[in-house]
Amino acid sequence: MPEIHLPIRTGRLVLRRFNGGDLDAFHAYHSLPETARFLPGPAKTYTQSMERVGRYANFVFEKEGDWVALAIEAADQPGLLGEVVLKWLPGRGQAEVGWTLAPAARGRGYGTEAANAVLRLGFEELGLHRIEARLDELNGVSASLCDRLGMRLEARHIDKWHYKGQWATELVYAILADEWRIGSRS
Repeated sequence: MPEIHLPIRTGRLVLRRFNGGDLDAFHAYHSLPETARFLPGPAKTYTQSMERVGRYANFVFEKEGDWVALAIEAADQPGLLGEVVLKWLPGRGQAEVGWTLAPAARGRGYGTEAANAVLRLGFEELGLHRIEARLDELNGVSASLCDRLGMRLEARHIDKWHYKGQWATELVYAILADEWRIGSRS
């Protein structure tokens, strides 16, 4: 895989490597039950947030199973708004994208803009063939984001996950490199 060149700039955002200064802001939104609702595990403790930020700050993206997690901040106002991740999946040219935003950053199009930048990174720079997103069926906000990205609903796995004391239905959205290229021109 080619090297990932950071930061990535979009019209309104900067996607960059995490650093220690992101810890308090990261913990502020990851410690909220509303953020944890659609993520594996409960709301994070400060120690768990510290471990996660450390892992994100020191990512390596060299082989299947590796993750790149990028801090999202506004281009005109530094400060952590959330993160967007890309996981290299097994199989030639396969990856998964995901995102989490702080409450104050939600509903402003930042998630769509950041995820689109990661799709561009995956398809144009890393040469990926297919990128998917996996989400809880009840997460309508993320499903709408997938639609805005031009991803198609490929699968609905009923009662696929058991977490937080209940069964959850998983939706799998995906987009191929050729589909993304066509959609990114229109």
